[in-house]
Amino acid sequence: MSPRPSRPRRPSHRAAVAAAAAVPLLALAACGSSSGAEPAKPSGATVRVVASTNVYGDIARTIGGAKVAVTSFISDPAQDPHSYEAGTRNRLALGRAQVVIENGGGYDDFMGTMLKASASKAEVLDAVRISGRTAPAGGELNEHVWYDLPSMALLADRLSAALAKADPAAASTFSANATAFKAKLKDLEGKVAALKAAHSGDGVAITEPVPLYLLEAAGLRNETPEEFSEAIEEGGDVAPRTLRETLGLFGGGKGAGKVKALVYNAQTSGPQTEQVEKAAKDNGVAVVPVTETLPSGQDYVTWMGGTIAALGKALS
Repeated sequence: MSPRPSRPRRPSHRAAVAAAAAVPLLALAACGSSSGAEPAKPSGATVRVVASTNVYGDIARTIGGAKVAVTSFISDPAQDPHSYEAGTRNRLALGRAQVVIENGGGYDDFMGTMLKASASKAEVLDAVRISGRTAPAGGELNEHVWYDLPSMALLADRLSAALAKADPAAASTFSANATAFKAKLKDLEGKVAALKAAHSGDGVAITEPVPLYLLEAAGLRNETPEEFSEAIEEGGDVAPRTLRETLGLFGGGKGAGKVKALVYNAQTSGPQTEQVEKAAKDNGVAVVPVTETLPSGQDYVTWMGGTIAALGKALS
């Protein structure tokens, strides 16, 4: 396995908003990939779509087919979306876009900053708002809604409608593609339901809350100390006592044996998450890697399907 990049210190979501507003629009190319190459428009494309990450870019291509030209700002799995610095090419793409898909919820605040700067007239789809997900009482919102399959079905409907508004002649194509995509999501939901039937109540550990919606749908219980995953997500240091408690989930502590798998954000890591990963492997606890952007060569459905299958194998 090639070494993963160490996580840069991640600002809190509130700090990220301020930081994004202060970031100069650097001359950083950002189109279909981190290489900065402008993606070729497919033949007959009529709707220009911009997505903050390639997760949403792939869903846009799935529903739009040959009728859309999609630009995804973040495609590199080594890029942390929370610390992404937008560039002038991004602003140009947004200025030309007819439909924009952002995650929202504090995940990709650079999009809002750039939309204002570009005077974009695009229809903006905020995945978190569309999902209806909100912060629990006294808690924080888990903004990683692409791991929530029903939320992506809601997004598909809204995206189909937005594309049809931009290109009414292709409305039936967009609707049919959205229906087919949602059928595949239903199939994945069935596999998650099977996991729940077999493993409801089983304990798991996480490094960050990235996959929590999927884990909760599978009826799994997150045993990780909240202070640990919160500190890792925010890019801070984990308190020694909290780290010991987390490591104890895998062996040698009072929590030993409480978890069947570690669901690990493989996209970014640091010394403390690597300690946790090593503790899991040393004690025979399966490690299930997850990422925040779409791996090369996969589409959204195969990506989620692979994660679900890996989770099932780890729990068995």
